[in-house]
Amino acid sequence: MSTLSRSFGLHKIVKQHYLSLAKGAECQVTYIWINKAGENLLCKTRTLEMEPAGIRGIVEDTDNFTLKLKMFVLVPVRMFRDPFTLDPNKLVLCEVLDGNYAPTGIKLSNQRSQCVKVMEKVKDFQPWFGMEQEYMLLDLDGKPFGWPSLGLPFTAGMTKNPCTVGINNMLGRDISISHYRACLYAGINICGTNAEAFPTQWEFQVGPCEGIEVGDHVWMARYILHRICEDFGVVASLDATPIEEKNHTSGCHTNFSTKEMRSKGGLQYIEEAIARLSKRHSQHLRVYDPHGGADNMIRLTNQSTTSSFQSFSTATASRKVSVRIPDHVSRSGCGYLEDRRPAANCDPYSVMRALAETLNDVHI
Repeated sequence: MSTLSRSFGLHKIVKQHYLSLAKGAECQVTYIWINKAGENLLCKTRTLEMEPAGIRGIVEDTDNFTLKLKMFVLVPVRMFRDPFTLDPNKLVLCEVLDGNYAPTGIKLSNQRSQCVKVMEKVKDFQPWFGMEQEYMLLDLDGKPFGWPSLGLPFTAGMTKNPCTVGINNMLGRDISISHYRACLYAGINICGTNAEAFPTQWEFQVGPCEGIEVGDHVWMARYILHRICEDFGVVASLDATPIEEKNHTSGCHTNFSTKEMRSKGGLQYIEEAIARLSKRHSQHLRVYDPHGGADNMIRLTNQSTTSSFQSFSTATASRKVSVRIPDHVSRSGCGYLEDRRPAANCDPYSVMRALAETLNDVHI
């Protein structure tokens, strides 16, 4: 047995004793930020003398970001309750700035600062976003959670209808339930969750949120998911193609609307927006995964429930198109559009910025 696997055998109940120990008015604040690849998260914790009343009550921190041995500044931007060590402790999402308080750049984890500028320019349109985050539960060996160690061939029978129940259909429901409750405790605007078509694939939905908020909430929901999976001894993969069978991919479908789209007669504006998106298909795909479109080139094969990487498509209700109009939106004549191209490992800020710039014709 490896040292890593032994660590999962540690008695989790023992930890509860230490969490129950009395303390003073001190508050533990966990600083969370996006790594330089723009795909994963980092964290550190420090003590404040008392519980902060809001984000302005949380001091900045610094960290060696291992890039040319420079020091970077962690600037708190959004605060959540901590579902792991409980009140009054906090989780704090941070932007990463350099020593001159400038954003660390396109390849160094801070897409948020640019997204904030775009959201400020389009605020009169009242843009709403919702994101549907898919993920796959894996064992440490990279195989789907619960798979026999010698493996099994992938068969068509392993594909189930989403939202199924039963141990013969889905694995890992306890993780999904725990994640949902932890997000609610934290104050994340999580609006739902469901099982997906593969036995160890799940999804949670965040939104609707206006402006920059959905990006902050999705990143924190991802952090909480990874932390919960630590306790359960499994891996939550946000890879676009997490397993060998490419029919089972993971996306982060993104819903978007403006006040005009949501108003009576809004279907006209939705259709106009989709026409604009069709003209910038390749530009969007370059920012819809963290590798310049390479992940989506494998994921978007026009098979199963994905569209084609090469060409733009749209329809009502179809799951095999680039951007769809949900059936209930078509019937009501207003609502939102769903962009199904973003990969599961996308940076939400990059997706939001691209949509806002294209659909509201703004640039920075």
